[in-house]
Amino acid sequence: MSEENLPARPAHEGGGQVATADNPFADPGLPAHQPRRQDIDEKAAKSSERTVALLFTVSMLATLAFIASFVVIPIDKIVYIWPLGHISALNFALGMTLGVSLFAIGAGAVHWARTLMSDVEVADDRHPIEASPEVKAKVMADFATGAGESQFGRRKLIRNTMLGALTLVPLSGVFLLRDLGPLPEDKLRHTLWSKGRLLINQNTNKPLRPEDVAVGSLTFAVPEGLEEEQHDYQEQLAKAALMIVRIEPDDIKDKKSREWAHQGILAFSKICTHVGCPISLYEQQTHHVLCPCHQSTFDLSDGARVIFGPAGHALPQLQISVNGEGYLEALGDFEEPVGPAFWERG
Repeated sequence: MSEENLPARPAHEGGGQVATADNPFADPGLPAHQPRRQDIDEKAAKSSERTVALLFTVSMLATLAFIASFVVIPIDKIVYIWPLGHISALNFALGMTLGVSLFAIGAGAVHWARTLMSDVEVADDRHPIEASPEVKAKVMADFATGAGESQFGRRKLIRNTMLGALTLVPLSGVFLLRDLGPLPEDKLRHTLWSKGRLLINQNTNKPLRPEDVAVGSLTFAVPEGLEEEQHDYQEQLAKAALMIVRIEPDDIKDKKSREWAHQGILAFSKICTHVGCPISLYEQQTHHVLCPCHQSTFDLSDGARVIFGPAGHALPQLQISVNGEGYLEALGDFEEPVGPAFWERG
């Protein structure tokens, strides 16, 4: 780069060097320190101080609101908030108050550092990180002396019991995890679907008939009896949500899928087996469904097997039939847990 294109950087008063032909990489030093407004105007400094104090006060109030929300708001209260829809009032309140509390602390600390704390640049010459050979030798000698004086190698009873105590004491922290809530037992293996339970259209909240499902269409269904007012609605929906698709029976490749269908109507779990995202993209000509999160692709005409993406196994299928009144119903629960794999599956 030619001299005229180099940025002009004045040498620092404390010993900066000027680049020359003999020394083109000379250290220019630090530029002269530019004071901030708060450094020379006490009124501005007081304003910054009040701003930081206000942010910290907002954090305190948000923390108190977090505690009050935890105590006052019922765990099963559902509210409608646009554009989020129907959500848990407790979860929303706790998330908002804690988020505001943490944000206000961070913003206050950043504003404090940028406007009031010293910002004078300090340069320090690099030096070797490792210790000198003399220091290393002294440290090793002191360690050997200390080990000998402690009689750690000689007093085997003390050594073994100490190691046992240090090994067991972390277990107390593990047992504290029990207070996080009840054990899951086998809840992850089962959903609300059972023999005779009707398939309810998630959009119309009405039971589905075979004629309601056209060839090439994709419909979403939930179990009969699942209502949004229930405190565990989201949890149950996350396991029981269904995709209903109708394919010409001759186009169904998997024998078991064809037997579990009704007149080409197939019911598969809507929950992706990768990380549990809801699947909603359907390709009519190929009968493929795509997870919008990580593009896992499943072939519904071939037992919903994985044909692309990170998903580890096929979507579970629900065996369905028609009852005496002409409505689609389940003939039982899924044969395997829905969603991603988990370690309890065995």
